[in-house]
Amino acid sequence: MTITVAHLQPVIAIIAGVLILIMPRLLNYIVAIYLILAGLFGLGIVH
Repeated sequence: MTITVAHLQPVIAIIAGVLILIMPRLLNYIVAIYLILAGLFGLGIVH
């Protein structure tokens, strides 16, 4: 079984949601990192 981005996104979303609930100030950083990574994966720069 290979793990792809499609498998990781729900796990990352759950972890990010828990972190945001614990520390709301992390929201800006979590969203920024997610958007950067989603862009890099979408462009195919990161495999």
